[in-house]
Amino acid sequence: MKQKASFYKKLDENKVRCNLCSHNCIIKTGDMGICNVRKNIDGELYSMIYGSASSVAADPIEKKPLFHFHPGTKAFSLGTVGCNFKCRYCQNSEISTAGSDFSYIRQIEPEDVIDMCNNYNCQGIAWTYNEPTIWHEFAYDTSKLAKKHDFYTCYVTNGYISEEALREISSVLDAMNIDVKAFTDDFYKNICKARLNPVLDTCILAKDLGIHIELTYLVIPSMNDSRGEIDGFLRWIVDNLGNDVPLHFSRFHPDYMMKNIQSTPLKTLKRIYKDAKNKGVKHVYLGNILSSDYENTFCPKCGNICIKRSGFDTEIIGMKDGKCINCGEKLNILR
Repeated sequence: MKQKASFYKKLDENKVRCNLCSHNCIIKTGDMGICNVRKNIDGELYSMIYGSASSVAADPIEKKPLFHFHPGTKAFSLGTVGCNFKCRYCQNSEISTAGSDFSYIRQIEPEDVIDMCNNYNCQGIAWTYNEPTIWHEFAYDTSKLAKKHDFYTCYVTNGYISEEALREISSVLDAMNIDVKAFTDDFYKNICKARLNPVLDTCILAKDLGIHIELTYLVIPSMNDSRGEIDGFLRWIVDNLGNDVPLHFSRFHPDYMMKNIQSTPLKTLKRIYKDAKNKGVKHVYLGNILSSDYENTFCPKCGNICIKRSGFDTEIIGMKDGKCINCGEKLNILR
């Protein structure tokens, strides 16, 4: 569905500059931005996907993954098409590389999302599956309505949103899981067709705006898993975000254009987990592995199990009011 876009500037010769994300695409009339869903029509920028949903489901909030945000609840999850990254290993490439003519799109209104949240007994909304930034107009309108109905809202995002757009949606956005792809600009340039620093800036700004953040880092063998790179990432987190930001290291599985890369060895993930703990990061998790203690939430002070997880089953057994029931330590958990 076509709708006038937010965050752009008109330029000479009927060109426009899109200011929604950090690519700041300059788009000629008739052309699309890098996301493949924002089009210059006669010198005006339009979103071609307002209300265009490719994927909807009622998911556990832990699937996002958000482990410290309303644990044990369900989020009505929505995705559209397109993406402002070009990750060579994308696990949702069918929709991230599609345009507004994708065969399986269904048109919905913000009110429909609220109805579906109620029908599926969900406590909130997650904008996920592909990059939510490029769905900004619909996500913003729907999130405003969601807050009136007491639903929480969250983004699962690559963090490439512009400062102006993030500041606007922050008023109706409760949480973000930000996917940090690597900690080198070369990886971002060669594998994702993007840059690292705008993502780091988003992490800092989101925290400053009072949005609950958790970070995910997909560990890809020989590409972003060196001890030096991971150590630099961990130091940056502690120095810029604090040591209580939940951090998810996920196992890579071959996909899309990187099927020749092996899955992440478990010993690599365990080494990273240990290094993160040694650097003082309080809440570290390992994802995409068989259920284990690496998905449980432990009190960083006394070691008490506060939340036990098996797959997407969540049991709160040692926490009350966001604190460990054994020693009273705050756990940076929103309920």
